[in-house]
Amino acid sequence: METEYVGVAELQKRVREGLATRIIGQDDIIQQVLTAFFSGGHVLVIGVPGLAKTLMIRSLAELLDLQFSRVQFTPDLMPQDITGTSILTSDVDTGDRTFRFRKGPIFANLLLGDEINRTPPKTQAALLEAMEEGQVTVMGDRHPLPSPFFVMATQNPLDQEGTYPLPFTQLDRFAFQVILDYPAAEEELDVVSTTTARPESSLQPVVPGAWLTQAIEEVERVEIPNWALLRATKIVRSTRPAEEDGSPVAAELLAYGAGPRGIQTILRTARARAALQGRNTVTAQDLDDVILPSLRHRVVLSVHAEAEGLTEDTVIQRIRESIGDLDGHTPEVDPGEMGFFRRWLEQLSESTPRFRTSRKGN
Repeated sequence: METEYVGVAELQKRVREGLATRIIGQDDIIQQVLTAFFSGGHVLVIGVPGLAKTLMIRSLAELLDLQFSRVQFTPDLMPQDITGTSILTSDVDTGDRTFRFRKGPIFANLLLGDEINRTPPKTQAALLEAMEEGQVTVMGDRHPLPSPFFVMATQNPLDQEGTYPLPFTQLDRFAFQVILDYPAAEEELDVVSTTTARPESSLQPVVPGAWLTQAIEEVERVEIPNWALLRATKIVRSTRPAEEDGSPVAAELLAYGAGPRGIQTILRTARARAALQGRNTVTAQDLDDVILPSLRHRVVLSVHAEAEGLTEDTVIQRIRESIGDLDGHTPEVDPGEMGFFRRWLEQLSESTPRFRTSRKGN
């Protein structure tokens, strides 16, 4: 395996080629998962069982030579079942008794939280500190998590009886909410014929682990034009019904809009999207591609919208249309206002979890 870094676009190409040997179709979903991963964010996947969610994240871990862990959320799962617990141990020679921390399954690079809405809020909250801070605190002691640390949680849209919907504050910790639907007829036929004809193929790492550090640094060097900063801010502010400069669409169809983290997510993931396509500047298409997965879980429909049978995606699309099309040109902007955005972007880059070389067994 070569040692010279080839760029995040080539890295993505190799990963997708490896995934294609196991996963048929789901190209858009894979694209969104990789975009969130390289932006340092997490993903919430909404979809029925059996659509290769576990296979996707496990295969990604194998291709990138990262440690994978899976947690099946159940009503009786406790926080320490995820984070780990301190065990009282005795020294054989001295007889001294001390607490020794035993790590839980959260100590992995890629964590799959299956059916996260089936566990009580106390256990759901165990992920909050990990997702936001990259660490867990047990009995007052802080334990850093491996880097990179990526969470893909799933929710089953069916069988909602006895479930615990994720609170709005936890939903806001996810960069993307991805909607995973049934495959097309041709793809499903290929899935069935492939999986029943031969055993699952093995995967080998396709890139050196050290490349992940260089990949995230390349993502952070992607330029975000002034118009993109203002466009993302305008779209998110337009989702807030009470804002004076908000959209009339939001005032009628939304009960709550997205917060500042929605703007940060749009910009951060648009930057990753551009890097994955081999560009060093965010384009209008990059911004367009990430708006729906970035915002659909950050807005709440009004009673009127629910009565009409509208979805979050439909309302967000209407808000985008009411604002107008992206032209990709930089408008006249007050220098003081742009200084605020630049300082904000610098703070965002500093707070984004960095990739360090982290291989299996570390």
